[in-house]
Amino acid sequence: MAKFAINLYYMYDYMEVRINANPCDETITDLLAAFLADIDFESFLPDEKGLTAYVRNDKFRFKELENLIENFPISCNLSLESKLIQGQDWNKEWEQNYFKPILIDDKLVVRSSFHTDYPSAPIEIIIDPKMAFGTGHHATTSGMARMLMEEDLSRKTVIDMGTGTGILAIIAKKLGAGETIGIDIDEFAIENARENVRLNNVDCKMIVGDDHALENLLPSDIFLANINLNVITSFISVYKKYLKSGGILLLSGFLTEDRETILDGALKNGFSLVAEKEENNWLTLKFTKN
Repeated sequence: MAKFAINLYYMYDYMEVRINANPCDETITDLLAAFLADIDFESFLPDEKGLTAYVRNDKFRFKELENLIENFPISCNLSLESKLIQGQDWNKEWEQNYFKPILIDDKLVVRSSFHTDYPSAPIEIIIDPKMAFGTGHHATTSGMARMLMEEDLSRKTVIDMGTGTGILAIIAKKLGAGETIGIDIDEFAIENARENVRLNNVDCKMIVGDDHALENLLPSDIFLANINLNVITSFISVYKKYLKSGGILLLSGFLTEDRETILDGALKNGFSLVAEKEENNWLTLKFTKN
């Protein structure tokens, strides 16, 4: 899943890439971010004219970037420029300028430990992101959070696949979930998720790994996957194995136009669609396992 807003690893040199789009809308900037994430870009700042994106200088591949621009699937004019940004304390830059508290449905506030002015809500989550995705600002994360807040999670077991900062696992735990486990292939994400677990004083287990990490786990009552279309469609049969009969599968990380693709894969694997939420052309779906 694409990461939104600046949050870069401490003291690395980065390439700042600016892509202007004409016409430009949120669908275009979201797709640009998703495609750039596939070629190792880490962070993105969308605006009304396009997108500014960041990649570590040692991972910058200009030919692949050019190919992405030339083969962009939506008809629009894209212009490209780039410059080197010398290493600095990126976390401080993020804290001071980009990460703002977010209030979801007057029920949940997500803030960082450095925030002093933030709204009050019945549920308060503290996230200090060392990676950018998973602060609640993106529609996929907030959509999953809203779905979770509608569930009775009391003592339910939860698996959060692609946990990122750990935000969804932490929300589940704050809502009364029992054993809660987050999994991510990125060891830096898991390190950050563990820090956030400690900040929130909750008991969540965070594991580095891919779908094979599930092999040592018992099936859960709730399975969360806020990842992307390709990963979900490839591994939904695996997710099914680690969800109890009658259990709930919450999925996000894909656009509204991909609904039928996700739905087809879910139905073939014995899931029934229960509910859905759409925000800014991003979709969150709730299924039960038959």
